[in-house]
Amino acid sequence: MEHVDCIVVGAGVIGLACARALALSGLQTVVLEEQAGIGRGISSRNSEVIHAGIYYPAGSLKARLCVEGRALLYRYLEQRGLAHRRLGKLLVATDASEIETLSRIQDRARANGVDSLRLLDDTAAHALEPELHCVAALHSPETGIVDSHALMLSFQADLEAAGGVVAGLTPMTRARRSNGRWEVSCGTRADYRIGCGLLVNAAGLSAHGVAGAIDEMPRSAVPSLKLARGCYFSYSGRSPFKRLIYPVPAQAGLGIHLTLDLAGQARFGPDVEWISSLDYAVDPERAQQFYAGIRRYWPGLPDDSLRPDYAGIRPKLRGPGEPDADFLIQGPAQHGLPALVQLFGIESPGLTSSLAIAGMVLQLAAGG
Repeated sequence: MEHVDCIVVGAGVIGLACARALALSGLQTVVLEEQAGIGRGISSRNSEVIHAGIYYPAGSLKARLCVEGRALLYRYLEQRGLAHRRLGKLLVATDASEIETLSRIQDRARANGVDSLRLLDDTAAHALEPELHCVAALHSPETGIVDSHALMLSFQADLEAAGGVVAGLTPMTRARRSNGRWEVSCGTRADYRIGCGLLVNAAGLSAHGVAGAIDEMPRSAVPSLKLARGCYFSYSGRSPFKRLIYPVPAQAGLGIHLTLDLAGQARFGPDVEWISSLDYAVDPERAQQFYAGIRRYWPGLPDDSLRPDYAGIRPKLRGPGEPDADFLIQGPAQHGLPALVQLFGIESPGLTSSLAIAGMVLQLAAGG
C-alpha cells in the first residue's frame, strides 16, 4: 500500500488552499476529489466576492479568518497577477428604520479590525452611484471581486510545483486507523487503499458524508447539515453601477445584492431557499421576488431584464429561524481521533478566508 504524508478530501478552494499550504511546508500531499475536476461544488457557485469582514460577531472564526484571509488573498492575487478588482461596495439603508442597523454593522466592523467603513448620507451615496436609491449607506472600500477559478488553478499549480497531486474521480469511501496511520479507501469501482499520516476533510457539501465514512467517528462530533439554496439572476443590460450594492442583511443571508463580474456584467443574488436535497435548479418565477427586492435600492430596474443564471447551495449548520453558525474547524481535541482535521459549514466568507483557513489547518496539523 502506498503511503503519503497528507490526504486532503475535496478540491474546492478550501481543500486546494489547505493542500497547497501542507505541500509548501514540505509534506507529500494528495487531494482526493469525487468530481472530474477542481472547484465543481460550492466554489463554482458563489458571487466571487472578496469580503471585508464586517458582518460577523467579534471573536468568531468567520470574523478573524475573513479579515486575515482578505489581506493574504489580495497580496497573493497581486503577487501572482491574478484577475481581481478592489472596487468597493455600498451597504444601503432604503428607509430610515435601517440606519441604526448600519451603525451597528459599522461598530461590529470596527470590533473586527475593519476601520475603513464610511457612513454616507443619501447625497454622498448618490454622488458615487447616481442610479442608487437609499437614505444612507456604508462604503466598504476593501470589498472586491476575483476570478475564483483562476485562483483555484493557481492554488493547484502551487500544490503540484511542491510535489502534490490532485486525483479526480476519486471519492473517499472509508478511512480507518491502522498501525498508527490512516488507511484511506478511495475510488469509484474497486477500492484503492492509500495510507497517510494526516487526513483533512475539506469536502464542502460532502464533508458530513466523508465524516460518516471515518471509522470510530463520534456522532456527536458531526454537526447537522441544513441546505440553503441561493439563486442568481443575471441582468441583460449594461450595469449603471461601478460598485457592489448590498441591502441590509436578511435572515440567513446578505439579501439580494448586486455584484459585478470582472467584465462589468451585473448579476443579482443569492436569495435563500431551504431545501432537503442537492438541487441546483433556478425557478424563473423567483424573478418576481428579485424585482421587488432590487427595486428597493434600484427603482430604475427595467421590466423583463432579469434572466435565470445559476444557483449555489450553502452548507448551513443551523436551520431556518436559528442564529447563523460559525465555521466549525475540528482537530483531535474536538473529535478525539488523532491526525484528523475536519471543516464543516464553510460557506461565505470561505473564499475570502481560504488562505487563513489553510494556515489554521497547518497549525492544527502541527499539533497547535
